[in-house]
Amino acid sequence: MQTPKPLLPDGARRTAAWCGVVLLVTGVAAVAIWLCVVLKTAVTPVLLALLGTALLGPVHRRLTQHGMNRSVAAVLTCALLVVVVGGAGYIVVTALVDNGEQIIRSLKHTGQWLVDHFGIAKHTDVDSLVTNARKLAEKFGASAAGGLLTGISLIGSLIAASVLALLLTFFFLRDSDRAAGLAHAIAPRGTGDLVEAMGRRAFEAVEGFMRGTTFIALIDAVCITVGLLILRVPGAVGLGALVLVGAYIPYLGAFISGAVAVLVALADRGFVIALWALGVVVAVQLLEGHILQPVIQSRTVQMHPAVIMIALTAGASVAGLLGMLLAVPVCAAAFGILGELRGRNAGPVGD
Repeated sequence: MQTPKPLLPDGARRTAAWCGVVLLVTGVAAVAIWLCVVLKTAVTPVLLALLGTALLGPVHRRLTQHGMNRSVAAVLTCALLVVVVGGAGYIVVTALVDNGEQIIRSLKHTGQWLVDHFGIAKHTDVDSLVTNARKLAEKFGASAAGGLLTGISLIGSLIAASVLALLLTFFFLRDSDRAAGLAHAIAPRGTGDLVEAMGRRAFEAVEGFMRGTTFIALIDAVCITVGLLILRVPGAVGLGALVLVGAYIPYLGAFISGAVAVLVALADRGFVIALWALGVVVAVQLLEGHILQPVIQSRTVQMHPAVIMIALTAGASVAGLLGMLLAVPVCAAAFGILGELRGRNAGPVGD
């Protein structure tokens, strides 16, 4: 008896199978993203707690290795997290408040310099600008009370999310030794080892990213601040604070903070000093790209710059600035999981 001839050739059937897999994965990812957006009030503290756990997890492990109780070690680690984040936030906010007006004034002078040298004023309708400014002022005055209430509500939400993230960080640190057992408990039969390995690879990728990025951000901020202080650029400390914060948004954050530093130098110190400031920024970025990142982040998941830019764009479209901050760690975790799956693709894994 002859075997019936398949309706489609082998190539077409393979293509159809892969298309089905891609559609299935895309559908699952879309539903997961939609759920995260809908449940962002609960998801955001969890993600922030995971980042905090990844950053200070080695501290907790070091304390427990010296015989300290896990709960006490978790409390001390969370207190260190509060001190580090609170201190960094205080330094950044203080520097920006003290130097913010000067930086904005310098940027305005730079804008005026560009207008004067490139003849932009010839194509500018001043009456239209005044009319639009008046309309904007009227709109702002009409909604000032609502904006105040919205701001108060936003501050309350941020405080609640921060407290919840801190509590979750405590529990994640204290009960981290139970993560393997939980992976085996919730995984389908025969896949417990695989789920545990994927979880470990994902967390190691996030852990390496957080530690490496924090260390690199500190070095970048210190080097650029010292360079700007030597050049006597006004607001050097505030500009260094911008560099520190922007380093957590790869490429884009460094570009924006560096551009602001150069524009401030151009407005207050002239074209020559602006070129020197540009040289400082470029030198620090070259140091980061060719020395710091290969040495510090050599054991983490390496992602192509194009992948990082796509992740940043997707994160910004989903959750704005918070999405940009979380996009790269989430992408690093996904690459860690894919790497584990690719490494185990040779055969099935038993529980």
